[in-house]
Parts: sequence; C-alpha cells; structure tokens
Amino acid sequence: MTSLTTKPPRAGDDQPVAPGPVLRLTARRPKLVLLLALLLAGLAVAFSGDVVTALKTGGFDDPDSDSVRGRQVLSEHFRTADPNLVVLIGKSGGSVDDPDVRAAAQRVTQRLATADGVTVAGSYWVDHLPQLASRAHDTGMILVHVDGDEDTGADRTAALHDQLAVDGPVSVRFGGFTQINNDINEQVTKDLATAESIAIPITLVLLLLVFGTVGAAGAPLLIGIFSIVGTLGALRLLAAITDVSVFSVNMATALGLGLAVDYSLLFVSRYREERLRSADLTTALAATMRTAGRTILFSAATVAVALCSLLVFPQYFLRSFAFAGIAVVLTTVGAALFVLPALLTLLGNRIDRWALWRPRASSDFWARLAAFVLRRPVLTAAPVILILVFLALPFGHVRFGVADDRVLPKEAESRVVADTVRTQFADTGSGATVVVAEHWGTGTDARIRVADYAARLSEVPGVTRVDSMVGTYQHGVIVVAPGHPDPRFVAGDATWFSVVSEVEPYSDEGADLARGVRAVPVPSEVPVLVTGPAAQLVDITGSIGARLPLAAVLIAVSTFVLLFLLTGSVLLPIKALLLNTLTMGAVFGVAVWVFQDGHWSALLGQTGAPLAVAIPVLLFCVAFGLSMDYEVFVLSRVIERHEQGADLHTAVVEGMSRSVRVISAAAGILSVSFLAMLTSGVSLIQFFGLCASLAIILDALLVRPVLVPAFMRAAGRWNWWAPRPLRAVHARLGLRENG
Repeated sequence: MTSLTTKPPRAGDDQPVAPGPVLRLTARRPKLVLLLALLLAGLAVAFSGDVVTALKTGGFDDPDSDSVRGRQVLSEHFRTADPNLVVLIGKSGGSVDDPDVRAAAQRVTQRLATADGVTVAGSYWVDHLPQLASRAHDTGMILVHVDGDEDTGADRTAALHDQLAVDGPVSVRFGGFTQINNDINEQVTKDLATAESIAIPITLVLLLLVFGTVGAAGAPLLIGIFSIVGTLGALRLLAAITDVSVFSVNMATALGLGLAVDYSLLFVSRYREERLRSADLTTALAATMRTAGRTILFSAATVAVALCSLLVFPQYFLRSFAFAGIAVVLTTVGAALFVLPALLTLLGNRIDRWALWRPRASSDFWARLAAFVLRRPVLTAAPVILILVFLALPFGHVRFGVADDRVLPKEAESRVVADTVRTQFADTGSGATVVVAEHWGTGTDARIRVADYAARLSEVPGVTRVDSMVGTYQHGVIVVAPGHPDPRFVAGDATWFSVVSEVEPYSDEGADLARGVRAVPVPSEVPVLVTGPAAQLVDITGSIGARLPLAAVLIAVSTFVLLFLLTGSVLLPIKALLLNTLTMGAVFGVAVWVFQDGHWSALLGQTGAPLAVAIPVLLFCVAFGLSMDYEVFVLSRVIERHEQGADLHTAVVEGMSRSVRVISAAAGILSVSFLAMLTSGVSLIQFFGLCASLAIILDALLVRPVLVPAFMRAAGRWNWWAPRPLRAVHARLGLRENG
C-alpha cells in the first residue's frame, strides 16, 4: 500500500468464507457454549459477592519512597507520632468541660485504651492541651493510632465506630485516615449499584434506537451484563493475588459494559450486512468473524496496550487498573467472539423479530459530512481544532495534589470531622511534617545534635514550631525546655521531630515546605526520613512524574506499531497520536475548569481542589486506548474499501458512512456507562466518569468524522507512505481486517 491508485479487488474477496475453528464450535454447539457462559457467570456472581470489601482504598504512594519508609519507622517505634484516627466529642452550645461531655470522653477513652492494636496519642481530657479543643470550646479531640495494614486498620476502626459513635446531644464522630477509607468503601458500594441501575436501562433504549429490533438490541446488552459479571469476578480473583484499588470497580464495570456493547455493536452491525449478501447464516457469521472479529481483536489490543503502560508505575492504585483493564478486555473479547456468535446462531432469523424500525447499513448523513470535509478540509478542520485548543486552555494553570477526605461528599462523617478540624481547631500537629531517625544515637552528644537540628528546622520558611526530645523551637530559638528528654520522642537510639506549620500540606506551599525540610543539613549526616502529608505529596508527584515519560513512550511506540501493522503507513499512526493528544488536552482543560477551579461544584456536590496526580495519568491511558479503539474501527473500513480498489474519496466516504454510524452509537452507549459515574458521591469517580465520557464524545463527534477525513484529504497519496524496509515488514507481518 504505497499509493491511492485504484486497485482491482483481491482474489477471493467475494468467495464464501469457510468457518474458522471458533465459529465451528459456536455454530455447532451454541447451546453448550451458552451453558458454559452461564455457568461461568454464575460462578463469578457467587465469587464476587464481597468484591468491594476485598479491595483497598489506598495505593497512591510509592512503597520505596522516604515518606512511606518514614511511616513504617514511626509505626514501629513511635505510634503516637502517626495518629490515623481522629475522634471528636462535642456538644452544640455547650463546653468540652461539661459533665456529660467529660463522661462521654471518659467512656470513649477507656474503650480505646483496652482495644487491641489501638494507642491513644493525645486527648484533650487527659493531656489538657489547648490545641485539642476547638476555638469555640464546644468540641474536643482524641488522637488515636490504629495498628495494622489497611484491611486490619479498617476492621478495627469499623468495630470501634459501631461501639462508640453517637449522634445525639453529645456527639462522638470518627475521622482520620482509617475512617476515610471505610467511608469511601461504603460510598463506592452504594455508587456501583446506582450507576449500573442507570446505565443498563439507558443502554437498552439506545440499542433499540440503533438496531430497531428487540432481538438485535438484546444480544449486545446480554453480552454487556456478562462482561460486568465476569469483570467483577476477575477483580475478586485479582484481589486474592495482589492489592487492587476499590476505585477500579467503577471503572472496570463501566469499561466492561461499554466495550462489550461497542464490540457487540460492531459485530452485529456487520453480521446484518453480511446477511444481506448471503442467506446462509453460517456463511454470514464466517464473513463477520473474518472482518469485524479481527477488528475487535485488534481494537482490544490497542486498549490493552494503553492500559499495560500503567504497569511502569509502582503505585498499586495505577497498577491495579492495568490488571483490571486487561481482565476487562479479555472477558469482553471472549464474550464478543464466543458467546455472541453462539447467541446469534440460536436466534437465527429471529434476530429481526419485534422490529420497531429498519435501520440502514450505512448512513447518508455521515457520507455527506465526509464528502463535504474532503472538499473543504481546512474550512472544516480549523474550527474543530480551535474548539479543542480553547477547551485545553485551563490546563495551563493545573495544580496537582493527593486525594484526601475531600473526595467524599460533604455530609460523610469523616469529611465532616476533617472540615471541623481544618476550620475550628488550632494546629494540633496531626498533619505535621515528621522527621524520623532510626539510629540517631544516645547521650549528651545526641541531645546536642537534636537541639542544633531542631533549631535549623524551625528556621525553614513556613514552619511554626518544631517539637523534639529537648524542647520546642521557633525561629531558631528554644521556647519550651522540658529539663529532661521528652520520652515521647525517644525509643532506644531512635528519635523524631514534629515540624508544625499552618501551611495546607496537600498544596504547592506544602510541597515547598517538605523540600525545605529535606534540604536542611543533618548533624553528623545521620540518615533521616521525612514523612507526613506534605512529604507524601512530593514523593507521589515525583514518583509518577519520573515514570510518566516512559509510560508515554510505551503508549506511543506500541500504538504506532499496531496501527502500522493495520495500515502499512507511517503517517496515519502519527496522525492518530497527534489527534489523540489534542483531544486529551481538551479533556484535561475541562477537568481543571470543573474539578480544580470549582465550576459546577454545587451540581456535582464536590469541592474544587488540586487534581489528584494519579487520576489524570489513569484517565489518559484509558481514554487514549478507547480513542485508538475508534481509530481502528474507522481505518479498518477505509482500508477495506481501498484494498478493494476504491480511490481516496470513495474509500473515505464509504468507510466513514459505515463506520462512524457504529462509532457514534457505540460512543453514545459507552459515554452513558461513564456518565452514570457522575451519580457517585466520590469526586475521583466523578472526575473519571465525566472526563472519560467527554473524551469519547469529542472523539466520536469531532475527531473521527471531521479531523480524520480532513487529514487524509490533505495527505493524499502520502497517507499510505512508508519506507521500503517497513513496507517489506508490513507485507510479511501486516494485519488486515479483510484477509
């Protein structure tokens, strides 16, 4: 394929196609295939009953970072330095010193003190520290450290919450990291049922509009339900093997339903075309498997390759999406190429029963649009490019952060506690930056070095005070001297420093503070670890940023290779990469405008905040893969007509008229799956749902029908250009839909 000159049809193009081994199995034993599919679905349902509780809410950290290792040292030697549960006890219009409030605090403190794996780090009613009481003096705080990993900590916190939480005249409310995790798990469980109850009925309506008959519309929906069930089973299996993020449930089920309907839509549409050419159902299915079946395999490969790039990141939040995404793709492809042909075989001619209307195989609208774009490529492409660039502009002031309690609805208990602490309490030190040394030393010399280091740390811009074993320092001067080493800060030859600041930890200022602390020279060059929320932000952004170029290169190279094998062209894969990058820029611009700048906050019930740095990376990989999915749909049809001898104009117009109708319908259905995620109460899921659906809609309605034909018209015969060595590679290894 080195030119666009008219080619004669290839020999055998119009000959009947012999069924392959997959089709021979599904056509001869359709009931057996469907029975096995039903059995697998039943096992998946039974196995995945506790899938949400088996997943984890964390995974944003690099396990080898200083902040993570610092937390591990604190957990081993200084549990009170790392409180992960906050208990607020208060009385509206009352005082923390009222007898009924004190009685409630005593009850809570006694239960916490006797609970396994629980350490009370501080309490207003025990330590009488003024910063542990609210400014209005109506609420007091107990800081607690709960031992164990995420699962153990969540279970212990849930048990304590069930026993102690009270919503009455004297309220007892739980917050902090462990309670946030429990609230997120509970919210995701509710959201999953809500989203699917919305997406599935709407999907059925859209399928009826696309196919016009109940039989043709029902088949893709059944495949979609099978894909959702299989996906949940795969996630539960993955959770038994490795850490999997709870957020992957919503993405995986939406992606599973969307891809299942996409592939089924492509398959059934092509099958109905082939039935117009052949009265024999097996022959029509064989031709469909040869064409649409290969396109489905190729499209699935592009999605899987994009998701595999997430494996370069050490955060299990991202890695689990790669595993989940690959499981989704395998489940969906299996359903589309095994279960769907068996279902169509059993339906036979009944696929057209209960017709509402008779859709045409090709669309005059998309054909006329493609022809117009080919006549006026610059006039049509320029406005679309300007729209996408305009949408991308807000991305210029993007700010990245780390997900915290603000991903939850404002009424969630842990969110209420966190908002109360932020607005009504002086600095408690619970969000301080912590410096820990596992082998600092002992004796007089060690205390002298502690004093020197604490004084230096207190001079870092933004630091309010530094608490240490030898006292409290402000602006390089000791202000509180205990007279003897404070035992809270000593464990053998280990010690730690609490660097307190009024700066918001998850912010650019907080990151600068953490970097400033790390830049302070340590006496005698003793190894230290800097941890805390601000250090966590620096480590997460640094870890992801360092690996992002590698992930981008892997996506670009693998996508280029796959599209080259499909097209035999060097220019078309480059075009696809550039257009996808332009689309993603527009999506990220809208994400900043909505989720960072706070527009539509009241509508979505979320608070504007810096974007959680891992989410745009995830969105890019998923949306990029889906865009390439549609690229394959379009190019496979254009190439098919081109290889049959059509010139550029005819190949593009006819290819677009048959593919864009399917793409627009598939995009509408897939976007419904993702838009249903807007019903979630977790802003991270809302972010992913809105942005993924926007990427799909922009791609299907602007990029594929306008920019793709405009580019192909501008490139002319260069569309199919490749250097001679690569042409030889394609001749030997190239993949075509139609042969």
